[in-house]
Amino acid sequence: MSSELKTERHGSTLVLTLSDPATRNTLSEQLVSAGVEALNVAEANDELRAVILRGDGMHFCAGGNLQGLRARRQSGGPSAQVQMLERLHEFIDAIRVFPKPVIAAVEGAAAGAGFSLALACDLVVAAVDARFILSYARVGLTPDGGATWHLTRALPRQLVQQLVWLADPISAQQLHSHGLVNWVTDSGKAFTEALNVAERLAAMAPNAVTGAKELLQQAASNTLAQQLAAERDHFIESLFDANAGEGLQAFFDKRAPRFR
Repeated sequence: MSSELKTERHGSTLVLTLSDPATRNTLSEQLVSAGVEALNVAEANDELRAVILRGDGMHFCAGGNLQGLRARRQSGGPSAQVQMLERLHEFIDAIRVFPKPVIAAVEGAAAGAGFSLALACDLVVAAVDARFILSYARVGLTPDGGATWHLTRALPRQLVQQLVWLADPISAQQLHSHGLVNWVTDSGKAFTEALNVAERLAAMAPNAVTGAKELLQQAASNTLAQQLAAERDHFIESLFDANAGEGLQAFFDKRAPRFR
């Protein structure tokens, strides 16, 4: 049985669970396609303010299923694997462009494309004993899922080469020191903390959260002049939204704002 994506609501948070505990939640075409669809539905639902991505059981995600890779290599040909990679990359891109916050809750192993999925999320909560590894080199493969894109923008080049070439694991604490993990929790507590973060985000003005995510994504490729213009436009749009009126009034009233 291939892995599946489980979905559930926790208040204003949508929880997406990568599920195939027997294989440490390896990925299937069915799962990643369901992930894209779930995000598309969530984007249109104003009641949903954030998404949490987690693994079923003791691990986050072990990446690609090696038995499936071997089968496609032996009988499926390159086209079958191209299709799988394109589905995975659609999921990665869907996470990146999703206008609401996506939080990874990582327990145990985040390996291969599982590491890539965590990197694609906006925020990462990881258990203290979580381990991240680009395991591709151990079986003669190169990374996928945007891992090299994300890591080379966040870590020193020499460290990235070590992670890619030698497939050395890196701890949650190490990634936290480099800013790639936001919160490190006790073992078994990553999902609980991710829910706490999602609830904090749900209390913020949703239009401001969405606008800030868009600005941050544009910043890396924009010139300063382009980014200043984008910031101007977003600021004016948010200032004249009803949520800014509520936020300003709440400040002067010395109370918590009630954003919509």
